[in-house]
Amino acid sequence: MKKKSYAKVFCGLLAASLVLTACGGNSGSNTNTNNGGSTNTPATTNAQTEGTTEDKKDPVTISIAYATGDPATKQAIETTIDAFTDAYPHVTIKNISETTSDSYLDWLKTKEAVGEFPDLVEMRDTKVFADAGKLAELPEELHSLFTFLPEYGGKFYNAPLTGNTPNGIIYSKKAYADAGVTELPKTYDEFIAVQEKLAASGISPIVVGGKDLFHMGFWVNYFLINNVYNTDPDWNSKRTAQTASFTDAAPVQAITDYKELFSKYVDKGWLSTADNQTASMLVTGKAAQLYSGPWMFGQIAEADPSFEFGFYAIPNRDGSIIVNGLPTLAGWSLSAEASKDPAKVEAITEFIKFFFEAEQYSPYLATVNGIPTTVAEVSYEAGEQMQEVLRLMADSSVKKSMMINQWYGDNAIPPQFRNWFYKLLQELVVSDGDVAEYMKQADAEYDSNVKANQQ
Repeated sequence: MKKKSYAKVFCGLLAASLVLTACGGNSGSNTNTNNGGSTNTPATTNAQTEGTTEDKKDPVTISIAYATGDPATKQAIETTIDAFTDAYPHVTIKNISETTSDSYLDWLKTKEAVGEFPDLVEMRDTKVFADAGKLAELPEELHSLFTFLPEYGGKFYNAPLTGNTPNGIIYSKKAYADAGVTELPKTYDEFIAVQEKLAASGISPIVVGGKDLFHMGFWVNYFLINNVYNTDPDWNSKRTAQTASFTDAAPVQAITDYKELFSKYVDKGWLSTADNQTASMLVTGKAAQLYSGPWMFGQIAEADPSFEFGFYAIPNRDGSIIVNGLPTLAGWSLSAEASKDPAKVEAITEFIKFFFEAEQYSPYLATVNGIPTTVAEVSYEAGEQMQEVLRLMADSSVKKSMMINQWYGDNAIPPQFRNWFYKLLQELVVSDGDVAEYMKQADAEYDSNVKANQQ
């Protein structure tokens, strides 16, 4: 149960896709409706059991932290926290999550440095904190909840919140119609032709939330996945071993395409635009497209319920499609410090069980438009855009990959390199720099990071 092949994982994803698609309609928005699924563990069961013994339990306080960049996701988690503390009144949850301009990784590092690392944390950089001894293994009794558990160093640290869902173009149907775009592109060159039509119609083709560094990763990794990982998924390990270079033809092509796109078709205010402003720019007609993930569908529908939009994966030059979609080292994780306190371990274990019960997990998935990771079936109503996401994930002809920082094992990059690299690529566009020269800088920084981490 602990360890399954990727083929098995995607059989599970396909099954999940069929469940969700069966509930779907053709509307542009998703309804946060729990259609019951087939789980036999409704949330009230544990809560009722807990209530009979509540007076026997000593009070316990745990701290929790998660990424707050998406307001809808933040609210969905907070709703679950409130429901849990209502059902388990002996548990107090101290929510230390914050919305800051720092990357989530840097924010967690700061919390660690000041002795405020959370007891339960949404972990996106497992290698960093596992290597630092800050994480404990996921309690054994939780393993059977999931179809797949990501493994690092022979251990299981994460309770995956959702399956890794692909990014794609979220586009205004009106903007496409006004620009005379009657068919979705079948190759990358056709995609560029669409951008030309949009620009000629007088609208900014693409909005980018470049003020938030994580948002840069969406486009950067589209090009890396299609030009580098498409043919060599082990490229990171070769770069670490210095048998591959950022100055090689494939990465240079990736970053050249990135620079061209940003220079010609991205809204000029991209560097000062926050991620949480992108939905507004789309629905108000200030931009025609946003390259992001399905967690944005709810934000867009909330911003303007009448706004008509679609979703598709950008094809490669040869017409093939490859998306980020392999399982990653991410999810709820228990801190090593909290693991020393049996009362905290028990409370955290109960919270994770509660979170993934259908009554809580279904509306959470509906909010983030996520793919379930649990063995128990969970269903929610999937709109037109989410059905396309599910189709991509279930289609065996669509290759699945990961972002540069999501690979693990031998393919893990130095954790400090990602943010530096994204900033370098921002500078490349702003200064109209030479791609080859900037890739030499990337090689030097990467090697320096590897050396520093080995000391």
